[in-house]
Amino acid sequence: MAAWLLWLIGAGLLAVGEVMTLDLMLLMLAGGALGGMTVALLGGAAILQIVTFIVVSGVLLALVRPIATKHLTNRTPLQLDGVDTLIGKTAKVSTDVDSSGGRIRLGADEWSARSQHGGEFFAVGETVRILQVDGATAVVGDALE
Repeated sequence: MAAWLLWLIGAGLLAVGEVMTLDLMLLMLAGGALGGMTVALLGGAAILQIVTFIVVSGVLLALVRPIATKHLTNRTPLQLDGVDTLIGKTAKVSTDVDSSGGRIRLGADEWSARSQHGGEFFAVGETVRILQVDGATAVVGDALE
């Protein structure tokens, strides 16, 4: 099998691996493999192909990867997911809430809840703000805070 074809297959496998890891490391090595393939197509010796692979991969890792990583992370907004999306929302108290427990209604959902501080008490019908979620329990405080 021709050396250039082996380099091309290697670059393809590294690119597929990059799709699975998404850290831009294997993609830079795939670029190095394409450099080795180019030298093989030009008739370069095997040692020159390997040196080219190492040099091109090193340059891509040192120069291109940090810039690409910076651009990707700067343009991707941080997203809240799961219960973190509830923090800051307001809810109505459906069963009196104190530091030992209670219930709140958030839209159509009903959650177990407790107050953030020991002396806080919220009566049925009051509006509270969700400050954090501890397991399946919303920790709430005064909605005016």
